[in-house]
Amino acid sequence: MDLSTTYLGLCLKNPLVPSSSPLGEEIDKIKALEDAGASAIVLPSLFEEQLTHETLELNYYTSYHYEWFPEALSYFPEPKEYHLGPEEYLEHIRKAKESVDIPIIASLNGVTVGGWLKIAEQIEEAGADALELNAYYLPTNPNLSGTRVEALYLDLLRAMKQRLRIPLAMKLNPYFSSTAAMAKALVEAGADGLVLFNRFYQPDFDLENLEVVPQITLSTSDDLRLPLRWVAILYSRISCSLAITSGIHTAEDAIKALMAGADVAMLCSALLRNGIAHLSTILRGIEAWMEKKEYISIGQLKGSMSQKSVEDPAAFERANYMKSLHSFREKAL
Repeated sequence: MDLSTTYLGLCLKNPLVPSSSPLGEEIDKIKALEDAGASAIVLPSLFEEQLTHETLELNYYTSYHYEWFPEALSYFPEPKEYHLGPEEYLEHIRKAKESVDIPIIASLNGVTVGGWLKIAEQIEEAGADALELNAYYLPTNPNLSGTRVEALYLDLLRAMKQRLRIPLAMKLNPYFSSTAAMAKALVEAGADGLVLFNRFYQPDFDLENLEVVPQITLSTSDDLRLPLRWVAILYSRISCSLAITSGIHTAEDAIKALMAGADVAMLCSALLRNGIAHLSTILRGIEAWMEKKEYISIGQLKGSMSQKSVEDPAAFERANYMKSLHSFREKAL
């Protein structure tokens, strides 16, 4: 049975890749992930605020928050709160490359170009096999148009692509007015891969202290449906690697991601909740399912349930919305 796949031009032994999380902060845990079967790993992100907190460019964007909600600036961590600074991050890449045989994918989190170009080059020099750009940006200024927001992503990608030789993946959120058009534009701008989707962590209200507090909620398998749908729609329509992140908790979840058209299934919450050894459980489950269904390779099942391949392509569009509502109404009656 051939479990190999290709992601960002990297030949991987299987499609399971731990995504950016605290599990990548320590070399021992990276080794444990490799031993559990991980075919590559995305390191925790280096944040833009660590590089450009005092630059005019970042001030331009944070000033949007200041104009409307001055308290929002308190959400930016102090430099001492970051686990790894820029120099430590580069050294972490070097140590990871020396310690494991699987590809190391670095991650940058932010939205402006700023000082990223220099650090991106240094990340490549440190030995990273690829770079994931996590453009985590929630526009709150009503005067900032959707076109301008999209330009932020495209400008960042183009600037990075001009300076680097390693593959670049863009991690997206699902809130663009036309996800398919934005995906196409990013590929045309040079993206080697798209990671769908980033989960914006939503704040909560502390009713006892009357404060807005950060809130992190781990994903469940139900969160798979949104990226599953869009990867199935984009498969074969754009020429780049596709990764699903968010909602991969079981072997069945990973198989669905592959059948939609993803090259890799990325895991985070499942490993944080169940431990690193859970990756081996998922991998064994994939093998057992493929053997039962008589699949001999990942390539054979990849994209087999995409919009292009299914008998009813409308299942991914508006027609299925109406059909689902009608079906639910019948059950209720």
